[in-house]
Amino acid sequence: MTTAHSLAAEALTLGYGDRVVVESLDLVVPAGEITVIVGPNACGKSTLLRSLSRLLTPRAGRVVLDGKEVHRMPAKQLARTLGLLPQSPVAPEGITVLDLVGRGRHPHQKLFSRWNSEDDVAVAAALEATRTTDLADRAVDELSGGQRQRVWIAMALAQQTDLLFLDEPTTFLDAAHQIEVLDLLTDLNHSRGTTIVMVLHDLNLAARYADHLIAIADGRLHTAGTPAEVLTEESVRAVFGLDSRIIEDPVSGRPLMLPIGRHHIRPGSHEWHHVNDGQS
Repeated sequence: MTTAHSLAAEALTLGYGDRVVVESLDLVVPAGEITVIVGPNACGKSTLLRSLSRLLTPRAGRVVLDGKEVHRMPAKQLARTLGLLPQSPVAPEGITVLDLVGRGRHPHQKLFSRWNSEDDVAVAAALEATRTTDLADRAVDELSGGQRQRVWIAMALAQQTDLLFLDEPTTFLDAAHQIEVLDLLTDLNHSRGTTIVMVLHDLNLAARYADHLIAIADGRLHTAGTPAEVLTEESVRAVFGLDSRIIEDPVSGRPLMLPIGRHHIRPGSHEWHHVNDGQS
């Protein structure tokens, strides 16, 4: 099992150039749980993830890991605790799956040290967990989107960190591969206790897989808590500007969001009267 780590953002303000993207944000990442960050496009989700993983320096405030500011920690020390899979990563041309996954071992290797049996074991376990062992000798750029994403996750697993951050890991994947990737991350969380923080666009997948949801709107924390606490008709309207109905997911028992548009509404229903009354 992994070590439980405390991670929090305190009065965090982030931006690029003259533009402020996240402002005065406070949040706590629950240890050993799956946290999903949701919100509309350009609200600051990926920017927040980049700062939590030390890729972006705050304009104000700080990110604290086990009482230490992450932006003051040595990079290699942090990389042994926290792994990040960015959005749409690019592999070097022609690199094999085995070589790419092996790069996840870099934080554990000392200056002038050689590859050892511990590295072999870590890479083999990462390949097995992601069911990519049979792809080890293939070139990454020859793989399908779903295979490629599993390989990137294998590289992150080989890093053997207690915290794993992923920026939209299901983007460009079909429905079956989205579920496959999210099931894999849930297995990792349940078997090793790895704290997982990811950005997802799909609210219903977020509600189904998250222990803890964080909703961001206009660069600020709107609400955080369990899926049932966060995914409500009121919050969907406030965060996304979308009318919806929330029902119980018949598969998971979690909240399921049904969007309401102006078309395909059953005549005479509550939604039909709501939309038509609003136009009168």
